[in-house]
Amino acid sequence: MKQLVLFLFLISTLSFANTEKGTPSKLKKVTVYLSGAQIERTADLILPVGTTQFVFDKLSPNIQESSIQVSGLDNATILSINYGINYLSKQDRSEDVERIQNEIKVIYDDVQAQDHLIAGYSEEIYLITQNRVLGNTNEVVSLEKLKTFATYYRTRTTEIKAKIYASQKLKRELNAQISDLKKQLNELNVDDKIQTGEIKIKLNSDIKTELKLRITYNVSNAGWFPIYDIKAEKINEPIQLVYKAHVYQNTGNDWDNVKLTLSTSDPNTNNVKPDVNPKYLNFISANSNYRSNRATKNYNYKYNPLVKTVSGVVTSSDDGLPLPGTTVMEKGTTNGTQTDFDGKYSIKTQGGQELVYSFVGMKTESLPIHSSIMNVVMDTDASALEEVVIVGYGGKNTAATKRVSAETIENRPNAGFVQTLSGQLPSLNITSNSGQPDANAYVQLRGVASVDKNVQPLFIVDGVPVNAFRFRGLNPNDIASVEVLKDEGATSIYGNRAANGVIVVETKKGNYTSNGDVIEEGITNTRFEINKSYTIPSDGDVTVIEIEDYEVPATYAYFAAPVLNENVFLTAKIDDWEQYNLLPAEANVYFEGSYSGKTNINPQSTTEELTISLGVDPNVVVKRTQPTDFKKNAFIGSNKIISKHYDIELKNNKSSAIDLILYDRIPISQNKEIKIDDIETGNSEYDDKKGILKWTVNMPANNKETFSFSYIIKYPKYKRVNL
Repeated sequence: MKQLVLFLFLISTLSFANTEKGTPSKLKKVTVYLSGAQIERTADLILPVGTTQFVFDKLSPNIQESSIQVSGLDNATILSINYGINYLSKQDRSEDVERIQNEIKVIYDDVQAQDHLIAGYSEEIYLITQNRVLGNTNEVVSLEKLKTFATYYRTRTTEIKAKIYASQKLKRELNAQISDLKKQLNELNVDDKIQTGEIKIKLNSDIKTELKLRITYNVSNAGWFPIYDIKAEKINEPIQLVYKAHVYQNTGNDWDNVKLTLSTSDPNTNNVKPDVNPKYLNFISANSNYRSNRATKNYNYKYNPLVKTVSGVVTSSDDGLPLPGTTVMEKGTTNGTQTDFDGKYSIKTQGGQELVYSFVGMKTESLPIHSSIMNVVMDTDASALEEVVIVGYGGKNTAATKRVSAETIENRPNAGFVQTLSGQLPSLNITSNSGQPDANAYVQLRGVASVDKNVQPLFIVDGVPVNAFRFRGLNPNDIASVEVLKDEGATSIYGNRAANGVIVVETKKGNYTSNGDVIEEGITNTRFEINKSYTIPSDGDVTVIEIEDYEVPATYAYFAAPVLNENVFLTAKIDDWEQYNLLPAEANVYFEGSYSGKTNINPQSTTEELTISLGVDPNVVVKRTQPTDFKKNAFIGSNKIISKHYDIELKNNKSSAIDLILYDRIPISQNKEIKIDDIETGNSEYDDKKGILKWTVNMPANNKETFSFSYIIKYPKYKRVNL
């Protein structure tokens, strides 16, 4: 009977093996999000019959437990997955960290040795001092003996103090070395806590089997952010747009020679859709603290850990004027500042990740610290209740006249994209004024109701409205399908924009960068699969990865607004910028081989063009003056009349002609007692709704030109106006 019990005990022990010592795994691939990362590890296992627990140790302590996934189970079954922190296990340090920490230990030993020497020397001086009494009351010490003792005391004391001084000096030097080494450790972002994460997986199998287990999980303390280099060598040549990714991580594990994928997704974003509930109106007291709800803004900015100083201008969305006295606080700290009279501010960050902007009467803004230049537009916090207009779109129940497949388009590879549609969609009229395929091709759908028969349909590419130029420029080889919508259902989906019909184009989702890296267009994000393997240490420092190098066609023009800034800026206008997969980010600008400063690229703009400032050109001069002989002030009855006249002088000192856009403004009255009369706008384009003057100028080389405008302001003389 005892033998049977022992046999059953051995069987149960074998059927539940437990590899508590740790199962080795290899880091194979990392997908880096804008905030966070997904880690993929593999492990080769031999799974015996029965239940076995595997412990994957020395992992990151920043694992999000709910994200752990296991695949490659074959015939095995998962009984449990547990994640925890092991405070006794130590992370493997890098060679640099080990070397520096060993150096510190050696130097600490040297410091301790000097402390022992100083203590010994101090004890010897104490003994000499305590035993310097010569003779006694019954014995007189001879002069010769006194001289001998005095010489000994003096010599020995001097020697000892010199040695103490030498040891103290050496200690200071050693401590300075320790301080420098510790600073270097801080530079490497070494965390002395170095606790580790562990994943315990319990598997069961009816047969002995070999598994290639794949474990994926998400970690925090990692991410990437884009940086652009914009290089323009000469006017009228394409811009070189270098798209770079700055990857950082401090997860506790080095990423050694791994395949990287950069994703524009952010799994830490709140993905819970809002519920639209009824809004009930009621009376509130004048002293009530009621504040109307505000929609969450979609900035898509991500924290940039490299930014140490932020500067910018805070303005009002109502009139574009600066907001002096705006409080700018670093969230989670007491670090803050205020904007000056011109709405400008500058703040040094202290480790926080967001800046909070607040001003009386304006809605508070909170933005991630994403750039060294952060200009903020604040909205009025009106006490009136907001009106919310909800536009509902119906389902795709509209009939299509015809759908053209990718195969049909690819069978005509020598034609432009628009010409490939000719004859394939019978409802389509395509005309061109030249013999070149797609050159200014004009697209119109027959059978749509339109007063103006020259209006083209709405073009939708991969769900995004594009202009006709972008539509004509599509590569036939990138097209998956084309669909035409032109009945009432089209307007139910796309609104009034679809009154002249809709052409819906779906492109193939995969394409490549010039570096050979794969760009995958997902439903909600873009993924850049990097061909080259990278090693990224867990120290928080940035590794720069070049994603793409574009040759971007651009239209160059000079810009001047002397009412705000008496400098002339060179700008480059980029059409169809949506195709470059850009994110909001800071850009370094280089013009004619020289660094021109920084700018911000905001591809979330709703405009069809992206305008980039390339910096100030000192060879083009603008000056805005008021003639001294011009009559300024007068009083007529109870009114005060102020006459304004301005001359804007432009001078092109360059050796070539330039195109320049000049802006100025005439004030708009917001009070019926303030009248703006006798407006003279010269040869400008004048927007009387906004009061904006615009001149489009082509200036020959070494030429000068003057532009003038004037107006009169009339208001009650006992009042003051913000002139």
